[in-house]
Amino acid sequence: MRIKLSTLLYLFTLCGLTAQENLIINTESRKSVSLNGTWHYIVDPYETGGYDYRLKERNENDPGAYWNVPAFTKKSDWTEHGYSDKYSIQVPGDWNSQVEALKYYEGVVWYHKSFDKPEISATEDAYIYFGAVNYKTTVYLNGKKLGMHKGGFTPFNFKVPSELLKEANNNLVVMIDNKRFIDEIPTTNTDWWNYGGITRDVKLLILPKQFVKQYHIQLDEKTDIAVSTKSNMWQIKGWVKLNEAAANDKILIEIPELKINKEFKVSGDSVAIAFNAKNLSLWSTKNPKLYNVNLKYKNVDLIDKIGFRTIKVEGERLLLNGKDLFLRGICLHEEVIPEVRRAHSMKDALKLFGYVKELHGNMVRLSHYPHNENMVRAADSLGVLVWDEIPVYWTIDFGNSEVLKKAQRQLKEMVARDRNRASVFIWSVGNETPVSEKRNLFMSTLVKNAKELDPTRLVSAALEVRYNAGVNYVDDPLGEYTDIVSLNEYLGWYGSTPDGCKTAEWGSKYKKPFFISETGAEAKTGFNDSKESRFSEEYQEWFYKEQIDMFKNRFPKNYVGVSPWILIDFKSPKRNNPDYQNGFNRKGLIDEHGNKKKAFYILQQYYIEQEQKEGNQY
Repeated sequence: MRIKLSTLLYLFTLCGLTAQENLIINTESRKSVSLNGTWHYIVDPYETGGYDYRLKERNENDPGAYWNVPAFTKKSDWTEHGYSDKYSIQVPGDWNSQVEALKYYEGVVWYHKSFDKPEISATEDAYIYFGAVNYKTTVYLNGKKLGMHKGGFTPFNFKVPSELLKEANNNLVVMIDNKRFIDEIPTTNTDWWNYGGITRDVKLLILPKQFVKQYHIQLDEKTDIAVSTKSNMWQIKGWVKLNEAAANDKILIEIPELKINKEFKVSGDSVAIAFNAKNLSLWSTKNPKLYNVNLKYKNVDLIDKIGFRTIKVEGERLLLNGKDLFLRGICLHEEVIPEVRRAHSMKDALKLFGYVKELHGNMVRLSHYPHNENMVRAADSLGVLVWDEIPVYWTIDFGNSEVLKKAQRQLKEMVARDRNRASVFIWSVGNETPVSEKRNLFMSTLVKNAKELDPTRLVSAALEVRYNAGVNYVDDPLGEYTDIVSLNEYLGWYGSTPDGCKTAEWGSKYKKPFFISETGAEAKTGFNDSKESRFSEEYQEWFYKEQIDMFKNRFPKNYVGVSPWILIDFKSPKRNNPDYQNGFNRKGLIDEHGNKKKAFYILQQYYIEQEQKEGNQY
């Protein structure tokens, strides 16, 4: 099977790859120099570094601009800014947890780091890459602006003009603004801590003049598992995109373990790939098999670890590799304990997944934004399915076309980074968005965009449920477009007590897999009382017992799993009960100190029972 180049180019344009043409993926496998470590900072709530006292934007060479590092030549030189060891901060990391005075700060902070020029040949270029910075970021090198990016949870990079790099003492300055605005993604109103700073890795990429920029290599989404298993013939397809057009070049795809060595001719800056493989071991939650895939271009190897699997919906069934899938899920924020800070490292990821595995979970919902790349790579290797989500959260300005463009850009960046991760099975375009005509158009457009960007995965969003004639009913118009019906329900916490689960009836307008994307109740660790006492561990335990009984006995037959809210208590300025919350959402099964609540073991037992029913089917 061949993919027509015209179709491929159409997809690139339609899906916005041209709009995100500078994004470089799989940076771990590329030549690079880390810029992590100690940086200096200036807190700038009045934005003095960018504007003079008349609120005029400073020009590039203004010595008062904070992107220009002061250089003193005589005693009479004057300045009112500077970068000092006295004000140091670690990158990656958020400023809220590192500097007590910045715990609640929302505004501009300037970051600075000096570095020497690494060895860069005449056939190479340099790019500065950021895993994520929250939220608005402007990057300067040696006083020159490299570019600006908006969005706090997706990667970006800028090319460094060769003439700009000095042999020593290159001054990299990053202006970060994490203020919330009604016309941004997310908007002003959320339910998590607004961590500011350079929260993920920073590196200087050193790449050939021409290189592989993005790619998608996956099992054909139309694969019939039974037919391919019987014939021992599996079709792998996808595409490769270069950073610029190349005439008559070739790309070599190697998968040594499968004895694959295929050459493809480049047309323009792209190439469609398709080939057959034998003896393929499918990736699954029980068999997280990853293959070393090498993309060789101009004698440069770009190696990735890729798993091959199918994820499909057939009627009301959710299928992984052709077999019915039950999701033993849990929601996560990108926060690690006991430090209570933004998670960013592989160590952090493995710690979080350790709890998931102890729970006997096979799926995580990464809420409510794309988490760092270590999370999805760890999920690949551990066999944990991932719900990947953009922060279209609650009440977005749905009638604003510019806001839609911002959401589309974040969706494209998330998909570009994670489309080769076998663990990622759903792209989610939002959470608990209120139904209206403008919202329906906004959200359905994002669903269509996601399907265009990546037809090999499912698309969904966390919907809300409506109470209708004694039945908890899902008829959100967005359900017409999503692949599964995903809903958040808190029966027994908001507006009722858990005994309401005993008589609850459930229904859906849509004949699709029925998934609970959130449910939960709050509990303060160590507060023990009768089960009727809100915020007690006993209440939360009661809640989970009644919910699970409802799942087992009163849920629709197309129920395919649940991802309760949430694994760990997390910081939120909205949660201000002085006795039990103190700035934390307490719906976690584990508290911020790592203590497991009684409800942890109730959910764990349910998942153990489900796992035993599944056996080794996937």
